[in-house]
Amino acid sequence: METYLFKSKRLGFRNWTLNDLETLTEINNDDDVMEFFPSKPSKEDSKAFITRMQELFSKKGFCYFAVDLLDTKESIGFIGLSEQTYLDELGPFIDIGWRLKKSIWNKGYATEGAKACLEYGFEKIGLTTIYSVAPEVNVKSELIMKKIGMERIKTFEHPKLLNDNRLKNCILYQTSKS
Repeated sequence: METYLFKSKRLGFRNWTLNDLETLTEINNDDDVMEFFPSKPSKEDSKAFITRMQELFSKKGFCYFAVDLLDTKESIGFIGLSEQTYLDELGPFIDIGWRLKKSIWNKGYATEGAKACLEYGFEKIGLTTIYSVAPEVNVKSELIMKKIGMERIKTFEHPKLLNDNRLKNCILYQTSKS
């Protein structure tokens, strides 16, 4: 039985294990899931991601958490928090993000999970501000940002996507502890 760090009504949030590799690799190889990314991670990239998340959790108490459906224990992807450093004007900042398997889309899991992660970040970790970034063309992620109470701060050219005309123009959202 999984031990969850925290739960929402339908989701359990936990640290990663290598048992998550197959599910993450499957999610990362779905064309629809990866529509707004410049490339699809390999299985080795997915394994390295899991290791980075385990290390981030060990150091900071948060990561892009592995997420399970509580009723079936099915692993559905990740929702959580990660430190980013690619926006010079912000310095290191905490980003909330999600990547979920397509079979569970449009059921409110991303919104529910993101709200739970914001609460975790503000109440358990003591964060004061959390950001979210997505390419402008990713209107589904922007809708989730709005649903969880974030405010659009600006648009910018993502320094890691400058060679991708479709994805380089990104939006930055922010929310602060109330």
